[in-house]
Amino acid sequence: MPHQFKMHYTLDEARALLPQVRGWLQQLGRLRSRLHDSERRLTSLMEPGCEVGGELVNAWVRQMLDARLVLTEFQKREIMVKDIDRGLVDFPSIRGGREVFLCWEKGDDDIEFWHDLDSGYAGRERL
Repeated sequence: MPHQFKMHYTLDEARALLPQVRGWLQQLGRLRSRLHDSERRLTSLMEPGCEVGGELVNAWVRQMLDARLVLTEFQKREIMVKDIDRGLVDFPSIRGGREVFLCWEKGDDDIEFWHDLDSGYAGRERL
């Protein structure tokens, strides 16, 4: 059976990326907060007769592009972001000859769990 992912991480390789992953998740959290603020402000201006544009829209577009750039860092490494708020991330890996995910959550000191591609967080097991 062919593998779903081109990249597979050993536990050491995934651990080595954790400082970067933490930083990217922090960036996404900040950007998400700013995006919510901008969207709330834009929504309040979306009334008949109001013109929306200028710096507020430009800031919103920049925030969207910045978030896309951070998400691209995960995508090009095939690291799966499962939940931005929780900081839940899966690294494709090979375990016992089969493709699995190494599972990590923001706040965890280390990667301590894995799960099958189909089972998700609920099916995670200790390494």
